[in-house]
Amino acid sequence: MLITLKARLQQLRYHFAITLLLIACTICVAFSINGPDGFSTSGREVLLRSIGHQLLLQAGDSTSRVLPIKHIAEDEYRIIFEKAFTFRPEKLVNTARQLLAKDPQTDNYIVNVLDAANKDVVYGYAISRNQKDDVVPCKGRLQPKGHYQISVKFKPENNLAKNQYLLGGLPFLALVGFVLLRSDKQGEPQTRKHQEGKFAFGSVVFNPQEKLLTIDNQTIELTGTETRLLRIFASLPNQTIERSRLQKEIWEDEGVIVGRSLDMFISKLRRKLEADPYTNIVVVRGKGYKLEVLA
Repeated sequence: MLITLKARLQQLRYHFAITLLLIACTICVAFSINGPDGFSTSGREVLLRSIGHQLLLQAGDSTSRVLPIKHIAEDEYRIIFEKAFTFRPEKLVNTARQLLAKDPQTDNYIVNVLDAANKDVVYGYAISRNQKDDVVPCKGRLQPKGHYQISVKFKPENNLAKNQYLLGGLPFLALVGFVLLRSDKQGEPQTRKHQEGKFAFGSVVFNPQEKLLTIDNQTIELTGTETRLLRIFASLPNQTIERSRLQKEIWEDEGVIVGRSLDMFISKLRRKLEADPYTNIVVVRGKGYKLEVLA
């Protein structure tokens, strides 16, 4: 029971370490994929087209088109119109503010209305996260009808700074996972086969040629069947071995397989191994048996 509990704790520690490493990797990948703005370019372009559409409706134009949005630079876009129109600055400001509020990364931006022919700025304003810092001139003045383009430039958002606590903890998270995984691997029990054909696992030295077990300087004799059975287990420590395989390899040559014989020899081996607290033969329900080695 103690051995099974220790094995379970080792397994849980291994899974916990793997989980920590996967979490750290997933967060890093998520940041590298999403980039700093966290809002898709296509989604932002839809909002900008909506701004252009509303401006045309406010000018009484319900037939001309808003042409495809141009992505000028990483954080700069341009709204292009098919025909000339007129606009009021306060309506442009309010419409843009209302629609861009749906984008969580557009607290700060600059809007310039350009003459489509020479790209001169005919009107512009700036919106800040702190509304006291907004710069919105010429409210209430109807702008003359013209062929305009609207440039919208967003202030790059530094999500790495916003999430500095999360990202700062990633190295520690990865380090903990690595240490746990490494210590688990270093402590992973193995059987060691000596050059003279002996196996060592836990505090046991198994000599199949002499049919002997040595546990803490105590020598225990094995029968031929016990030796063949333990040799299979010692070759595959901590691995489930199917019951049918054990029966076939041990008794097939004798021409008869008795189901209860395997259970009897497993029981005998357990009694002979019980002097070693780190070694036991456990039942894997519905499958077979496993030599469980903890050190």
